[in-house]
Amino acid sequence: MDASFDAQRDAGAGADPTANAPLPNAPAFEILAPQSQRLPLVLASPHSGNAYSPAFLAASRLDARALRKSEDCFVDEIFAFAPGFGVPLIRALFPRAYLDVNREAYELDPEMFADPLPAYVNTRSPRVAAGLGTIARVVANGEDIYKGKLHFAEALDRVSRCYTPYHNALRQLVDATRDAFGHALLIDCHSMPSGSVTIAGRGGRGGTHPDIVLGDCFGNACAPAVIDAAEDYLRGLGYAVSRNNPYAGGYTTRHYGRPRQGIHTLQIEIARDLYMDEAALTRLPYLDTLARHMTELVDTLGLLPPDGLGPL
Repeated sequence: MDASFDAQRDAGAGADPTANAPLPNAPAFEILAPQSQRLPLVLASPHSGNAYSPAFLAASRLDARALRKSEDCFVDEIFAFAPGFGVPLIRALFPRAYLDVNREAYELDPEMFADPLPAYVNTRSPRVAAGLGTIARVVANGEDIYKGKLHFAEALDRVSRCYTPYHNALRQLVDATRDAFGHALLIDCHSMPSGSVTIAGRGGRGGTHPDIVLGDCFGNACAPAVIDAAEDYLRGLGYAVSRNNPYAGGYTTRHYGRPRQGIHTLQIEIARDLYMDEAALTRLPYLDTLARHMTELVDTLGLLPPDGLGPL
């Protein structure tokens, strides 16, 4: 298990995320597929993409390093073991600051655009108000991204090239998994800035913020057995775990989680200071340990008794 994981992780180690930025027609996502699927799971990493195109950088008032504050850095590496253990992983290649697929297709701030937005655009969501819509106005630390206003045609282009293909592929993976196993569990993989969340009691590293937040939309996105098993397993390893506070699950969790139809979705948020230097944007040695723990968690969830995961 360890040799397989190390080989997959090391293949991309040390790469410059801004080097060889893709051409406009480059693929929006990558599916790391197993030779054969062994477990009824699908993993998704929607926010670890780091291909910053010259056109996007030219339109931004920030450099690539500042834009990376919105990335879930290295989350795709943490879960890169998946194909070797019979589980597909889909990862976005474009950055979250460019387009966020964990939103509705059109959650947009009208103040960002030079032309009026169509009536079907959701301009009033809490995500839009925070500047973090489908096309974000700000990066994670609140700095404005763009030099000037965009045109709605740009939003249409990004949705058609990135958002729609990503979700079409994710839907196909989930549906194929349910068809093959009778049920499917989608794990949406994220990271969170350290210190951004506080919980009562003692954190796993002596602080008051959780190591991991599990989100199931307050019981609506997956069977109780799923989040119970995940929490029990992670607590058993010594992690401080919070449930649905403050991250109950984004668009992916809400949209795909249909327990009565045999599709269960769980969002996982991992504190970044567990595995990376947040200022330098570099890996810490604990990333390898965390990745192995996530391997074991996926195996644990994949082997849950099917009578507790089928259509309810």
